Amino acid sequence: MSADTESRTGTTTAVRSGRSGRSGRSGSAVVEVAVREEAVLGEGPVWDGAAGRLLWVDILSARIHSYDPASGLRTVMATEQHVGAALPRAGGGLVVNLRDGIGLYGPDGDAFSWLVHDPVPGRRGNDAAVAPDGALWAGSMRYDEGADGGALVRVAPGGAVTEGVSATISNGTGWSPDGRTMYYIDTPTGRVDRFTVDGERVTDRRPLASVEEGAGSPDGLTVDADGCVWVALWDGGQLRRYTPRGDLDRTVDLPVRRPTSCAFGGPDLRDLYITTARTGLRRPHPLAGSLLVLPDAGQGLPGTAFAG
Repeated sequence: MSADTESRTGTTTAVRSGRSGRSGRSGSAVVEVAVREEAVLGEGPVWDGAAGRLLWVDILSARIHSYDPASGLRTVMATEQHVGAALPRAGGGLVVNLRDGIGLYGPDGDAFSWLVHDPVPGRRGNDAAVAPDGALWAGSMRYDEGADGGALVRVAPGGAVTEGVSATISNGTGWSPDGRTMYYIDTPTGRVDRFTVDGERVTDRRPLASVEEGAGSPDGLTVDADGCVWVALWDGGQLRRYTPRGDLDRTVDLPVRRPTSCAFGGPDLRDLYITTARTGLRRPHPLAGSLLVLPDAGQGLPGTAFAG
């Protein structure tokens, strides 16, 4: 496959346009199209339980999308800078990981303010997640993807930043159901790593699973109620589910080459939403950039809103 052409051959995954309930899932997985979109770099899906909606971003188009699966209502909000992640705040509004730092929006999408303003030329925010204690773990990377040009840091609700992990392309972050383990992906390593959570710090970094050469690169992740880790494979056109021991126990083939991340959503947290990208592809699949969904994929974990 050429570097700029997207195609999927030999996949056993069916694709259905639109939401259609829970039928048709015998045999191969049925991936549906939740929102048809042409996002350049769709990323960062997260379920906003208080509002009953899924949030995700188009990083390079500086857009925050939301989707209510019950009503079909969609909104799109522009940001002033490239936005790596947008997550709900406990008091309403959003916390956003922008090019120049961490920002806050009020409940109506207005009243923007900086929580952490730390511009570094050539660097931008990337994936981010909220820990069970309400703190934000925010990743960054260089636009040129320079080695160790980014990091994963902890941002307390009041804005205090704790240095965390040096990274090249800081991506998926999530926690085990008991909150004692943090999972993390720095994409060029080709691994999913795990840390022991020690209060506000993480220690004892060790591999959970590695992606074999040629299968794609690990990008975003989510953790389900069984403690298993779902990983999107950039340039691999797959989702993979790893057990807490690191065993691969499920693979879902997708119609697009560049899935970026995944998150459980819906009122019962059983539908797995998947963001995708079309950047860098000269002939992308028609669904590249869309929000996909795998209905009834498993049981997700309730999220935590940012406490700031």
